[in-house]
Amino acid sequence: MVKKKIKDIRTKIIATVGPSCSTSKRLQKLVDAGVSCFRVNLSHGTIEEKINFFDLIKSIRLSTGHRPAILADLAGPKIRVNKLDKPLKIKQGETVQISNEMIGDKVIPVSKNIKFQKVNKGAKILIDDGKVSLEVINHISDTILTCVATEDGMIESKKGVNFPGIGLDLPILTDQDLEDLRLSLEKGADWIALSFVRRPSDYKFIQKIVEQMGYTIPIMAKIEQWEAVENLGEIIEKFDAVMVARGDLGVEMPLEKVPLIQNEVVRAARLLGKPVVIATQILDSMTKRPIPTRAEVSDIANSILDGADALMVTGETAVGKHPKKVIGVLKKVIKETEAFVGKQNQYDFKDESQLDTSQAISNAACSVARVQRINILVTMTHTGSTARMTSRYRPTAKIIAMTPFKKTCRQLLIVWGVHPILVQEYFSSDEIPDIVDNEISNYGLLEKGEKYVITGGVPVGVPGTTNYLSVLRKN
Repeated sequence: MVKKKIKDIRTKIIATVGPSCSTSKRLQKLVDAGVSCFRVNLSHGTIEEKINFFDLIKSIRLSTGHRPAILADLAGPKIRVNKLDKPLKIKQGETVQISNEMIGDKVIPVSKNIKFQKVNKGAKILIDDGKVSLEVINHISDTILTCVATEDGMIESKKGVNFPGIGLDLPILTDQDLEDLRLSLEKGADWIALSFVRRPSDYKFIQKIVEQMGYTIPIMAKIEQWEAVENLGEIIEKFDAVMVARGDLGVEMPLEKVPLIQNEVVRAARLLGKPVVIATQILDSMTKRPIPTRAEVSDIANSILDGADALMVTGETAVGKHPKKVIGVLKKVIKETEAFVGKQNQYDFKDESQLDTSQAISNAACSVARVQRINILVTMTHTGSTARMTSRYRPTAKIIAMTPFKKTCRQLLIVWGVHPILVQEYFSSDEIPDIVDNEISNYGLLEKGEKYVITGGVPVGVPGTTNYLSVLRKN
């Protein structure tokens, strides 16, 4: 019998589907190269194209036998320049107005669903990823701002507009988002990414809608707005995972602050046992070139050293010329960096005085594995919480999460170091040793007589009851 395999990297790779990988054969090659989760970018495409991508992903198989995870990324209320008859040329020092209701020679029309609330001193409006910069000089009303151009520029229709320093009244989800959310749930998405998160209450809003649609699903907050940075701690605490979306974040915040914000997001998320994804321009040059820049390789390595759970590529695989090579480069850098990190002490949490029982068990399991040089750490889990909590300690042992639920299995595919395995349903802790022993054999993880650490909960099947730790030997 051919043994099943688990991936040999711990930092997970998320790839975006698109025209460059629009067949099952191409997607399978990306999975074989190291991808464990695919992102469906719901900002683009017809409903038929979106359905096709969901179905394609569901037809692919990992080496463990189940399909990759699906991250459905909602477009959110992206603000754009709205229907200019022709490009508008402006000069430094020239006065213009931003409005969602006015028209005129020196008026820049923007999306209708926006209202301007508080305007901080020195607030700016950035168009086309900051290529055009305007400074607000007068808050006329909740629909009109008067601005002065800080440099020469050309403004075109459909270009994105950012408002750092300006409080906006925007819907959390657009009508299109609601349609895409329903489609994603019906097509089996495993994670929902919410764009333009501004406050922790956004989580409850979307969670309620998901429940009304008859589903439950973990929600990932995309950190890309200046308000999100101000509410960072509470957002990470409320949401199930976070993504550092460096595209809009790099426009909303001074560029020199983005690496520090990334580091802070990773640190805070890891403390809470929440998965954190780093995204945007991971290997941007490889959209056209077959090799990366040295700066990109350093950026990947630093993201891993920061402690990211997963790295996500976007245009590199969706529309790029070399999607498979992109994943190959990512995997090589991950393996090399993890080999270095593995030599370091990853137990760097200073204050463990507030741990609950489940967290204390996860901490102890990692300590036992490290001290006794045990290479396999098994967590029996229904919701995945024990595996996520174990992951935050970054043990040198492989984390094998065994669960009877396919959904949990797939959701764990974005969590650092966790190798999820689908097992038969069990109803008693007495069944667990035989199940674990069987799967360890199937995957060729240990030789007979070698030890492994195992954690789980009694009674079986009750979420949040991780309360035992054992060291067993493979039969």
